[in-house]
Amino acid sequence: MCQLLGMNCNTPTDITFSFEGFRRRAGLTDQHTDGFGIAFFEGKGVRIFRDNRPGASSPMADLISQYKIKSFNVISHIRKATRGDVNLENTHPFIRELWGENWVFAHNGTVEGVRPCADCHYQPIGTTDSEAAFCCIVSRLRERFDKKPSEKDIFDAVVEITSDIATHGVFNFIMSNGHWMIARCSTRLYYVTRKAPFSKALRDDDVEIDFSKYTTENDKVTIIATQPLTKNENWIKMKNGGYVFFKNGELVEEIEGTLPDNQSHV
Repeated sequence: MCQLLGMNCNTPTDITFSFEGFRRRAGLTDQHTDGFGIAFFEGKGVRIFRDNRPGASSPMADLISQYKIKSFNVISHIRKATRGDVNLENTHPFIRELWGENWVFAHNGTVEGVRPCADCHYQPIGTTDSEAAFCCIVSRLRERFDKKPSEKDIFDAVVEITSDIATHGVFNFIMSNGHWMIARCSTRLYYVTRKAPFSKALRDDDVEIDFSKYTTENDKVTIIATQPLTKNENWIKMKNGGYVFFKNGELVEEIEGTLPDNQSHV
């Protein structure tokens, strides 16, 4: 299946260190070679890059690493196709407008038979179950709320809607509107929050960085990933069925999962 990467922080941050380790899994250290994508929020805008070539060898991924874009919220995805052809329209992350904001979504897993209704405002462009599920989420939110509700109402509604979708299969996802980030664990998802005092981190391909050279004492950065990207940090493993809501690098809301681990889906 696919793998997910997300970053939420309280100051614009460069994700290159994490992204470089992540993209190696798209053809070098793992077999997620059916496309990659990454979205950076900048104010109300989003820079989104997608390629149906492997992230480890994509010239576009090389460009992203060299560009060193800084952002409050980033979502990236490397694909191992289970539904839909290997092409650009089926490459994550997906983006839709809701309440005058860009919403970005990436999914790991397979959900069967989930589609928005024929006359729903949002319709999938590609043929993946992931994009269909995303259209279903934003369609239901748009139907439920005439205008943008509180963040708590959004979180509660997303939990309700996606818990229903998750009954149709494996539904790990990361979603953001540029202000916050919501993630759900169905089988495997980890997160780590970096804050002062910052120290060195050793990536799983043995590349080391000293974060204290690039941060201030006020910085808070949370990284979410399908698999930990570093060897020497305390990554928290989410329980299956759990949700987290991050804003400014802080855990604001959490629903702890209660389902047992099921590694057979990973």
